Amino acid sequence: MSADGAVHEVPDVERLLDRLERLCAAHDRRAVLGVAGSPGAGKTSLVLAVLAAAATRPVLAGRLAHVPMDGFHLPNAELDRLGRRDRKGAPDTFDAQAYAAVLAAVRDPARPVVTAPSFDHAVGEPVPDALVVPPSADVVLTEGNYLLLDEGPWPAVRAMLDEVWFCGLVDDVRRARLVARHVGAGREEADAAEWVHRSDEANARLVAPTGDLADVVLVDGRIVRRG
Repeated sequence: MSADGAVHEVPDVERLLDRLERLCAAHDRRAVLGVAGSPGAGKTSLVLAVLAAAATRPVLAGRLAHVPMDGFHLPNAELDRLGRRDRKGAPDTFDAQAYAAVLAAVRDPARPVVTAPSFDHAVGEPVPDALVVPPSADVVLTEGNYLLLDEGPWPAVRAMLDEVWFCGLVDDVRRARLVARHVGAGREEADAAEWVHRSDEANARLVAPTGDLADVVLVDGRIVRRG
């Protein structure tokens, strides 16, 4: 998403909706679609564009739900206690076990109502039980940096995903979007640039190689590889 909240164009959105239709048909339970990628690569923009387009396609309308990874940030008080506040957004600043547990509940064949946290970007804190996955949802979309990371607790998250799409973007464009996002959230431009260089880019270096494990790879909304 851009700094002003606009969703960037996704040229191949119709082809992605075709994949979603097949995913809906492949399981009796809810399916879970993950969207991974480095910070600023357009994960949330892609998900929001897909959700908006799906709402206009009769076979998909009303069948999708959204549970972002952002809601599983550790609270700031816990990050302070752990000494990780200055690297918020790194893999060990999320509750990956809780995230995997929610996705496991989503996949339950009994289709229970599942609640999940959201993330309040204005205050930088998770909001418990703010999202609801209804029994009628057939596919749950979830996006985050570390869905394909093969270390720590993250493989348990990958095991809950039926398919993963990976967002790529030219690094200079991606970094510029990140700086603009941080400035839009209230940081001074110099501080925003320092955070991107120190924190976001360290996370990006972890995430970029995981794109080789994805079922679909997109660059700026265009499919460049698919399984």
